[in-house]
Amino acid sequence: MANANNPRGLIPVRYRSGAPYNGGYNTYYVPATNGTAMFIGDPVIAVTAASDANGIPTVTHAAGGSGTYITGAVVGFVSAGDPAVTRTQDLGPYRAASVAAYVMVADDPDLLFEIQEDGLGGAMGVGAGSRNADLISGTGSAYTGYSGWLLDSSTLQTTNTLQLRILKPVERADNDPTLTYAKWLVSINLHTARNLTGI
Repeated sequence: MANANNPRGLIPVRYRSGAPYNGGYNTYYVPATNGTAMFIGDPVIAVTAASDANGIPTVTHAAGGSGTYITGAVVGFVSAGDPAVTRTQDLGPYRAASVAAYVMVADDPDLLFEIQEDGLGGAMGVGAGSRNADLISGTGSAYTGYSGWLLDSSTLQTTNTLQLRILKPVERADNDPTLTYAKWLVSINLHTARNLTGI
């Protein structure tokens, strides 16, 4: 049976230790000057020396492509303002373009994520584990709130400057790694928390 083509970006699943993802995140800021909508599962990167008036660090979308670092993946949104007051106010399933907001980012460098391959390079197959690949952007859904970002199957290599490390296929009855649109368990290979010289 064919895999469903249902991209959701980077969805945290568990930690390297095997412990399940516990919903943990850190809060970042996206200013109204950011004119691109942001969705759950979007990869983001911290902006150097930038924050809101409360000192909450600013993030923007990470770029897809070799050599580009990632801070984490978006897991939720709340209205911007005084973080002590409004951080609990749900903004909705996604952040519309040009709206100031706080974003919840799963940014632990030891997190593992589920992501769908794009299928443009053909099915990666069962031998893709322990190799690396880049991300490719996609269009998020204002209805579901999920990202359209995907694993770029055409970039599958052993090169260590690629953004994601592929561990193995997601072990689920509805996921066939020999077919396109397979879902993979990955870690962030180029993580800003492991780049101690700055971004």
